[in-house]
Amino acid sequence: MSNLEQSAVVEQSPARELAEGPGHATGADWLARYSSSLMGVFGTPQRVLVRGAGCLVWDADGKEYLDLLGGIAVNALGHAHPFVTSVIASQLATLGHVSNFFTSPTQIALAEKLLALSKAPAGSKVFFTNSGTEANEAAFKLARRNSDGPGGARTRIIALEGAFHGRTMGALALTAKEAYRAPFEPMPGGVEHIPFGDIEALRNAVDHTVAAVFLEPIQGEAGVRPLPAGYLKAAREVTSAAGALLILDEVQTGIGRTGKWLASEDAGIVPDAVTLAKGLGGGFPIGALVTFGPETSSLLTAGQHGTTFGGNPVATAAALATLHALENQHVLESVRAVGQYIRSALAAVDGVTEVRGEGLLIGFDLDADVAPAVVTAGLDAGFIINSPGPRTIRLAPPLILTEEQADRFLAALPAILQTAKEAQ
Repeated sequence: MSNLEQSAVVEQSPARELAEGPGHATGADWLARYSSSLMGVFGTPQRVLVRGAGCLVWDADGKEYLDLLGGIAVNALGHAHPFVTSVIASQLATLGHVSNFFTSPTQIALAEKLLALSKAPAGSKVFFTNSGTEANEAAFKLARRNSDGPGGARTRIIALEGAFHGRTMGALALTAKEAYRAPFEPMPGGVEHIPFGDIEALRNAVDHTVAAVFLEPIQGEAGVRPLPAGYLKAAREVTSAAGALLILDEVQTGIGRTGKWLASEDAGIVPDAVTLAKGLGGGFPIGALVTFGPETSSLLTAGQHGTTFGGNPVATAAALATLHALENQHVLESVRAVGQYIRSALAAVDGVTEVRGEGLLIGFDLDADVAPAVVTAGLDAGFIINSPGPRTIRLAPPLILTEEQADRFLAALPAILQTAKEAQ
């Protein structure tokens, strides 16, 4: 096991013993209990996972998998990372929760760390949440507070076709996919979706009536689609001219996923706000809204937003430990190298028509509508991957993935594709 993925492995955790009780439950046993006790909003789970170590996980029947999805870009340091788990245990044994009537050293230190990593100017601030959708909900309210323009009220918010910003009501209004939105109409008003990557459409849409523009530097749920070169710079120009906020959703692309702390950092711009989550806690739930500069940071005032658990000592300790490990183990350099290695290899695979992404957020298209079947065949072969579309596979593995581990998947992929096509 490499230095990047050293992990503490516990064959049978106390929590599992409490859940399972005497005897040994199979995957089928667990799924029967799942269907009778949990809402079916996620459909039937593909497997029942019981433990992990680095980039590997095992299910209730003892089968091993190479995790190439990382909890959907969450497990930045893989599973059961010894430093992160020790910090969480130590913090929980010291101070677990204090409510937002108080603060803690870990909350303050993490806010300072995020401001430093994002190169935020003086007067910038952080608001902590429990998830990415909550971070975007806070950003939605921030946009609403940017309500006064030179010609009257700013009532419009611009997002892109293909956007995914979450499933709570404000974040869902920003999300473009009709299948997610339709059951819950009417959405909070004022949100417009414009064509993805079209700078001219952006220029035409943004004027003094726009409160904010929400963008993902790379649309993950839409199949790992990076914004074209120059788009973020153009967005900064038009929003600044109109007095609108530029809000970047880096929930999936942030915290080293692309080989940089923020996917947007090479664009040469300073946004008004960035949302973070997923990889920030290394598997522990935490999100953040980072506001840039004193003017934007003063839009939400005391009592206008809040959360009971946001920024609690355990979550912020987990995030501090994750950031420390990413920095001190030189993980971002590995992310860039391994990501490029995988993308180059995928481009040579028969049946792969296009490869996109940056770092270890990778999407590749297939020559047939077999992506869901590829996910199933991949599981059977011992690999966890994802299909955000009928022809698209997404990879978002732990950032500690090695080339040797990637080779296991790349070697198996042609047979997996063949199996999927035969199953159609």
